[in-house]
Amino acid sequence: MEVSKRLGFLMASAAVDLAHLARYTGGDAALNAEILRLFDNQASEMVARLQSILDARDAKSWKEVTHTLKGAARGIGAFGLGDAAAAAEPIDPSADSVTAAAALLALQSKTSAVQFFIRAYLGA
Repeated sequence: MEVSKRLGFLMASAAVDLAHLARYTGGDAALNAEILRLFDNQASEMVARLQSILDARDAKSWKEVTHTLKGAARGIGAFGLGDAAAAAEPIDPSADSVTAAAALLALQSKTSAVQFFIRAYLGA
């Protein structure tokens, strides 16, 4: 498959809605790249932190981090990840660690998809 067709397919199945992001950046490619790089790093840190929070069964921190991830994801147009974070937010890992663990797996999967998209977009 030629590069333009592969890129078109990637954009069509995008984990990030670039049109949404462009509404905030004015379509500035350099600003898009900077925001996406920041999100890439932030998302990795938050998901790793959620594992520690789950292990500690810390309901307050779980809610704070999932809420932050939800907002950050929706801000860049990663709506699937934002929705997964919204679904995880009300879970209490101290009361239901199995459901929290399943939510964390979903967040890890969605985060990986977004990061794959970002790295492809950035040409990394």
